[in-house]
Amino acid sequence: MIRSMTGFGRSEQTLDGREITVELKSVNHRYFEMSSRITRAYAFLEEKIKSRIQQCVSRGKLDVFVSVVNTGEKQANVIVNHSLASGYVAALRELKQTYSLSGEAAISDITRFGDIFTVHMAPEDEDEIWGSVMPVLDDALDKFIAMREREGEKLRDDVVSRSNSILKLVDYVDKHSPETVKKYRQRLEERIKDVLQSVDIDEQRMLTEAAIFADRVAVSEETVRLRSHFDQMFSMLDSDSAIGRKLDFILQEMNREANTIGSKVQDADLAHTVVEIKGELEKIREQIQNIE
Repeated sequence: MIRSMTGFGRSEQTLDGREITVELKSVNHRYFEMSSRITRAYAFLEEKIKSRIQQCVSRGKLDVFVSVVNTGEKQANVIVNHSLASGYVAALRELKQTYSLSGEAAISDITRFGDIFTVHMAPEDEDEIWGSVMPVLDDALDKFIAMREREGEKLRDDVVSRSNSILKLVDYVDKHSPETVKKYRQRLEERIKDVLQSVDIDEQRMLTEAAIFADRVAVSEETVRLRSHFDQMFSMLDSDSAIGRKLDFILQEMNREANTIGSKVQDADLAHTVVEIKGELEKIREQIQNIE
């Protein structure tokens, strides 16, 4: 199943005393590119997350948001800076003596100076954290990929529909192109009669001129190659692999054939048909730009 490069997925779960949120969104891009916003303390997760995503996403510009909030009890060590605390006590006593103040410095007075305390949280196990984040990431990825597949199916339907319309136009060109040679021969015969004022015309010369013209305006080789390119495209559209770049290359070849056909056709109606073909090819090209 083909995938669009546009997608979104979000998952929120509470696991192992942590509230974990993972959000993924992407737009089309020629290659894989990822930017992330991860809670600073868990920045070590970035490479693991990127590696996990690349296992199932090959193209697109991704924005990844990961939040990890601890909700459970976590061991903490509070360290007192005794040197600083004694300095505060000495300063308070000096104030009392200098300004004849009453009262004694109480514990409540000292604790107002928060810089005498340093809190050290117990280090967390990185493997344990990744074990909690990974299932949330996988859930968000599943939703993200499901959306890309839904969008991809819509793109596929549109590309197939337009391709079938083009093939009908190609059939029309194939069918009516020989009529151009017949009309050319009639015009050539009329011109020769007009110039020579005679009905006696060299039939062999007429056949030669018509054959040269027919060879110059023949489009059968181009239409055969064009159909072959569409067969390749239809085959790729049923593939489960990333096909966006390959489709882009095939479309370039299709445009080349269409341009050649356009330069050969001499009939105004056929020229208009080729313009329609090129217009539909351009619409397909726009859609393919969104395919992974």
